[in-house]
Amino acid sequence: MSFLSKRLDHVQPSPTLAISARAAEMRAQGQDVISLSAGEPDFDTPDFIKEAAIKAIHEGKTKYTPVGGTPQLKEAIIHKFKNENNLDYSPTQVMASTGAKQIIYNAFQATLNPGDRVIIPSPYWVSYPDMVTLAGGTADIIRCSKDHCFKLHPEHLAVSITPETKWVILNSPSNPTGAAYTREELAALGKVLLEHPQVHILSDDIYEHIVYDGFEFSTIAEVVPELKDRTLTINGMSKAYSMTGWRLGFAAGPENLIKAMTTIQSQSTSNPCSITQAASIAGLMGSHKFMKKARENFQNRRDGALEILAKAEGLETTTPDGAFYLYPCVGKYMGLTNPMGTCITSDKDLAAYILEAVGVAVVPGEAFGLTPHLRLSYALDDTQLFEACNRIVNALGMLK
Repeated sequence: MSFLSKRLDHVQPSPTLAISARAAEMRAQGQDVISLSAGEPDFDTPDFIKEAAIKAIHEGKTKYTPVGGTPQLKEAIIHKFKNENNLDYSPTQVMASTGAKQIIYNAFQATLNPGDRVIIPSPYWVSYPDMVTLAGGTADIIRCSKDHCFKLHPEHLAVSITPETKWVILNSPSNPTGAAYTREELAALGKVLLEHPQVHILSDDIYEHIVYDGFEFSTIAEVVPELKDRTLTINGMSKAYSMTGWRLGFAAGPENLIKAMTTIQSQSTSNPCSITQAASIAGLMGSHKFMKKARENFQNRRDGALEILAKAEGLETTTPDGAFYLYPCVGKYMGLTNPMGTCITSDKDLAAYILEAVGVAVVPGEAFGLTPHLRLSYALDDTQLFEACNRIVNALGMLK
């Protein structure tokens, strides 16, 4: 009898971490590798946020805090939702965790029973289905192809809901596609959801502040207020504030759900890092001028990468509304042969070929539930990004 849990038979390690590990191994061997696999801004955390953390250390704020965050952090989170999303919450309706990932994990652990189902539009962030599985639920994947702009349409949502459906996940802007829902699109989805009172909405807004071309971000609890009492709105410090390693996510939702999630957290990590909480208060309450510069840099990178990749005949790339990923379709390369004589039969094969042939790490679409695609992160400096894109074009040109 195996010592390990049978749950692990249905859970895979993060594919993005696996790609990053192989790239690191090649670098250690002296090879020139550029990684487009990590979902992490390359900008440093703003100085005023770091200074708030240092100040907190010197003031001795190094002890346990309440499980869901200090009163001061909760007030900052409430302020954020009110001022940026026109949503009103009380301290008992918000909580903070060790990253937005833990918020989602807490939510599923607190609500899912065997037989409960969660609707997940694909392509999806890699961890959603596995977290549902670990909580004992079942993931219902709805394919949202390039022809549907990688977004869930109301008619597809309507036919996918069953009496067992407990959650539907909306991630906007999306990882891996950068697609974002307009206010009108959220209203149309909300109209469907209003007819199914047993369904809750998990709105993952982590890329809220990284949008382009004047796109106006909206979140579903704001657009359809009638759904607010069954919506968990999730955000965090990692992406827009360039605080990935600090690990601070937060959420707002129904009081009974937040209480249950806090109970789950009390038996796992307890409170998020006290120093990170102090830094996050500064970030949430301070000036956001640095975000404008980051958005401009990301948009310039996006546009430059798209221009280079357009040279690859057969690569079909859409222009993302936000986040910092491209998700080109690579279907026209399936069945071709690489210079070593090996046939490319999947996007996983293609990603492995690009890494070994030209030293560029990308993530296959298989990891995100929609193939054949590749995910390319443009969260790295222009020189390396554009060099990587040129290498990809050259690698694809060698396929016959």
